Amino acid sequence: MEEKEKNTVSEEKTTAKKKIIITAIAVIAAVLLLWLFHELHYQSTDDAYVETTTVSVAPRVSGEIIAVYVTDNQKIKKGDIVAKIDPRDYQVALDQAEAAYQRELLAQTNAKANLDAANSELDLAKRDVDRYTNLYKVGAVSKQTLDNAITKYDSLNARKIRAQEDIITFSKTNKKVADANIKMLKAQRDAAALNLSYTTIYAPQDGTVSSRRVEKGMMVSAGSPLFTLVPHDVWVVANYKETQLRGMKPGMPVELKIDTYPHHKFKGKIDSIQRSSGAKASLFPPENAVGSFVKIVQRIPVKIVFDEKIDPNEYTIVPGMSVVPKVKVR
Repeated sequence: MEEKEKNTVSEEKTTAKKKIIITAIAVIAAVLLLWLFHELHYQSTDDAYVETTTVSVAPRVSGEIIAVYVTDNQKIKKGDIVAKIDPRDYQVALDQAEAAYQRELLAQTNAKANLDAANSELDLAKRDVDRYTNLYKVGAVSKQTLDNAITKYDSLNARKIRAQEDIITFSKTNKKVADANIKMLKAQRDAAALNLSYTTIYAPQDGTVSSRRVEKGMMVSAGSPLFTLVPHDVWVVANYKETQLRGMKPGMPVELKIDTYPHHKFKGKIDSIQRSSGAKASLFPPENAVGSFVKIVQRIPVKIVFDEKIDPNEYTIVPGMSVVPKVKVR
């Protein structure tokens, strides 16, 4: 009797073990099926980050900073004044250029007036010479009077030539020298005015101030960065393996999971796929035709844009954050 009970217990244990094994196999099979389904219909990677194109704000002229109107992490809009450079040197340069321009303009005006006056007086002198010549022929005036009229005509003609030489060029194009000088001085004046306007530095676009390196009293040179402006517009660059790109196309929906907000899934879509691998687009691309070759699965950058309006007061999404995008390819 006892032996029979032992056999019954042993059979029950064996049956229970079989059920456990079968259940485990079924669970494993289900997991494998789910994984296979996911692999066939979705592609994801953890090699993805939030990106944007930052703008380095720099002055276009050199000088001393006399005012700074921004602080770290301040949000600014396009056209806001961010800093000022001492404008006095540039104001002096503009005044000098304006004076030179006005002086040349006045000189050209006077030369033209002198030429007009010389032409008028020359016409009158020519008529006098013609009249006295006729009168001299009939004996109505003396030879001295005719000679005086001719001398006056010659003098006015020489004056006309000098006036013409003041305003015309001797080049083949027959353009006026004075006009060329006027254009040059006007360009210099406009350049001085531009340099003066550059002493006031404006924000080139909307964004947030980052890495501020400017303070009042600093001497800055043209092109030296004052701070970095980070735009509000951001996107995701996901570096998928080349074997994962099959079926991916621009416009496909993407589910984005940002490490900072693990319990929220953001909506996005594929914007574009880079036409070269990340290695090929680097500063020093690999030369596979030389030396020893080791095949490495390449990464292809895929640009993903957010497909929903994100409230900046609720979610702070900045460049560099880690993202896990998941694309449904089937």
